[in-house]
Formats: sequence, structure tokens, C-alpha cells
Amino acid sequence: MVSAAVLPAIGAPLEITRIRLPEPGPGQVRVRLAAAGVCHSDLSLSDGTMRVPVPAVLGHEGAGTVLAVGEGVTHVAPGDGVVLNWAPSCGSCHHCGIGEVWLCAHALTGVASVYATAEDGTELHPGLNVAAFAEETVVAANCVLPVPDGVPLTEAALLGCAVLTGYGAVHHSARVREGESVVVFGAGGVGLAALQAARIAGAGSVIAVDVSPGKEELARRAGATAYVVASDATAKEVRALTGGHGADVAVECVGRAATIRAAWDATRRGGRTTVVGIGGKDQQVVFNALEIFHWGRTLSGCVYGNCDPAADLPVLAEHVRAGRLDLDALVTDRIGLADIPSAFANMAEGRGGRALVVF
Repeated sequence: MVSAAVLPAIGAPLEITRIRLPEPGPGQVRVRLAAAGVCHSDLSLSDGTMRVPVPAVLGHEGAGTVLAVGEGVTHVAPGDGVVLNWAPSCGSCHHCGIGEVWLCAHALTGVASVYATAEDGTELHPGLNVAAFAEETVVAANCVLPVPDGVPLTEAALLGCAVLTGYGAVHHSARVREGESVVVFGAGGVGLAALQAARIAGAGSVIAVDVSPGKEELARRAGATAYVVASDATAKEVRALTGGHGADVAVECVGRAATIRAAWDATRRGGRTTVVGIGGKDQQVVFNALEIFHWGRTLSGCVYGNCDPAADLPVLAEHVRAGRLDLDALVTDRIGLADIPSAFANMAEGRGGRALVVF
């Protein structure tokens, strides 16, 4: 039996309870968690913005140590440090076949499975495949990737979502070039990673936008050269900071209609707006046909940073080893399982960067 944070029903409070895990079967791996990041997507799952079968153990950004492997697993062994990959690619669907593994049609099929039971026998689902809000988990073998050399195991948890997403939004989706101006909306975990990625890409100016004045120090530590407190005048302020033109690239990490629209308005004519934030169906963004023609901007969605984790983790590790990527700078709170509801509340109110559950 291990402790876990269980979502009993959509909209219900998390329950910290004991659950029973099976031994790993063929093609499975059992992992003892070292740490798990609290992502806004976990909050979206708990409140029903994104739907998963319940009851479920949430948590999808994690890293830990392999305890046991099932038959047929050869790429990791007991004692290995691993990063959890919540969206593994199948390798055989249409999108995998054309190299867009982040859009794999079967990446989330595992969420419908039963992976554990509560003390009373209730069957539990793995929230986003990996159920990282627990002391231990059992996952499919393609949901684990070896932790690269030189990356501390606890901080490696951040690579599983926040860093891959923020880095990929800048390098793969927006394709930021040296000298370009970048504005990042939202200075949470993903936004802070995007700011670091823009600095790594050699952006000429890096502007952070957030509703909280208290996040300025965090944003500047991540690489922001300017900080704007969000308001109705945000786009105008960004244009003033970029020679009157607007930013070459805007990265939206909030997922609200107002911030998506503000990111679009803050982008220069012919620039690129990348939307990373996950919003609800009620968040309707409105454009008119003439402005789409006139501004010539590109608006694109970005799933998991448009990353291939197997290929991108070694690249990120090299940035960590070289001191260009500071994982610890993303973390504002180190907490326990029982503190996850408070971390959800902080995210909902726009406070702090990444909260990291440390086991």
C-alpha cells in the first residue's frame, strides 16, 4: 500500500489515502516517485475543464527510481532514474508516421484503464497515464524515459511537462530566431520555462506578462528583460517595448480568451502567436476576417511543446549541464501530497511558479 492523492469525482476535493498497486505485468514498470510537479492541467482535470475517468490518481509531471520491471522491458532496469512521459507515442498512427509524435492518436488510451485499487476495493484510473501524485506508480514501459546524466532526480520531474512544453513552444512551435523579440503571457511553471527557452534561443528582448506584480523577480531570473503587469493596455505596452511594432513572437501560457486575444494583439504584423495554455470550451476567441488578412500573423496551437521527449530530453539535459537551463528557478514551493489542494488554489489565484511535491 502507498499514499496517493485521489480525485474521487469531478469537482470534488482530492483525498489523500492509501492505494494498492499490482506488481508490474508484461510491458510495465513500477516506479518510486522522487518528485511530482503540480501543473495547471491537473487543476483542469479536477474541475472538469479536461475530462478523465474517475476516480483517478492525478499527476503527470514526475520522476523517480525504477523498482521493478515486467516481462519484455529492456530499456530500463531496477535502480534506474526515470522521467515519466504522460503522452507516449504509439509509433504507428498517422501522426507518428509523419513525425508529429506529440499528436499521437493513442497517447492517452491508458487513462481509461484500471491501474490500482483503493483500500475499499474501488478501482482507480491513472489520471494522465502516469498517476504521479503517489509515492509509487505502475505505468506502461513507454511512459518512462531514462533521466539523462547530470540532471538531479528531483528536479528532473519538471522535464516531464513544464520544461518540455515551454522549451518546445519556443524552439519547435514558434521557432524563435536569434535577435527576435518574444513576449510570454503567464509566468507560471510553463511560462518561466518559455522565458528561459527564449533566452537560450538568443532572443533580443524577452517580455514577461502576468497579472501578479509579485512574479517580476521570478520572470527576470528566468530571462525576462522587461515585465508587464497584465491590463487592458498590455498589447500597447508590448508594442512600446518593441519599437512600436509588436513582438516577433508571442507565447500564451494561460489558456483564456482574453490572454489569447492580447497575445495576438501584441504580435507584430507578420509575427507568430503560439497558444500553449489549455482553456475551456466556453473561452471563445473572436477575430474578424479583415484583421486576419491585414496583420498577416500566424496563430498556432501547441501540444506538449510539439516535442518528441525521447529526442528532446538529451538536448534539455545538455542545457542543464551547461548552466543555461536552471530547473530550480522554476520552483517556488516544495510541498507534500497533502499540500496539493493549496497549490491548486495558488495557481487559480495566479500565485507562484511551480509547486513540486517531494517524496
